[in-house]
Amino acid sequence: MYSNQKIQIFLLHFAGGSCYSFDFLKNDIQNNFECHALELPGRGKRNQEPCVLSKSAAVKDYVSQIKKRRSNNQPYIIYGHSMGATLGLSVTKKMEELSDPPTALIVSGNAGPGVYGSDLERHTLSDPEFKKELRSLGGVPEQILEDEDLYNYFSPIMRADFEILEKEKHSEIGLILNTPIFAVMGDEEKTAPEIENWKQYTNRKFDYRVVPGNHFFIHRQVKTLTQIITECAADSLVSL
Repeated sequence: MYSNQKIQIFLLHFAGGSCYSFDFLKNDIQNNFECHALELPGRGKRNQEPCVLSKSAAVKDYVSQIKKRRSNNQPYIIYGHSMGATLGLSVTKKMEELSDPPTALIVSGNAGPGVYGSDLERHTLSDPEFKKELRSLGGVPEQILEDEDLYNYFSPIMRADFEILEKEKHSEIGLILNTPIFAVMGDEEKTAPEIENWKQYTNRKFDYRVVPGNHFFIHRQVKTLTQIITECAADSLVSL
């Protein structure tokens, strides 16, 4: 049905991330996938653009990027970590509405809409409180938190991303995909026991795996993550 072109995979970064956030993974999957690490405005290659501050604007931006990079109706996968998982759900729905759905949505570091590890409005915290919260979440190098110039550059990006997530928490209510979902979380994550929450957001196949690690288990479980992505691609193509 398809040519010998590689399956496309669109990577959606976590809060504070950029198109470089998946460099650790691309080396392991680029032989089998055509990788597209996307990024929201205000960071990375788009650091001259203003950050978006709403979930709807972020979803619209990601959909636009995917549409521009789609290749001859080749099958593709969307994979998002943490914030990228939340946005990936709505991005997938929009792509379904455009009659160009992915063959699978892979989500990690996230137990799905409605399950939150904290009720804090993190984007409104004072700088000392914000730094404390970032330390507790992990994934932010201590050098950034201790260096005033680095922190002043990085903080607005993180606050914008948290605002995206915190101001429209219930926007996914009633959203159901016609796309399979595979969820992955680290067993040290507070909300890992609720990972099956994702099941209610698809009427297609749902599967999940809990692996050793914290919220950023992805950096230590590259081989496992690569295996999951490869298996999801194979399973979804069989079902086409």
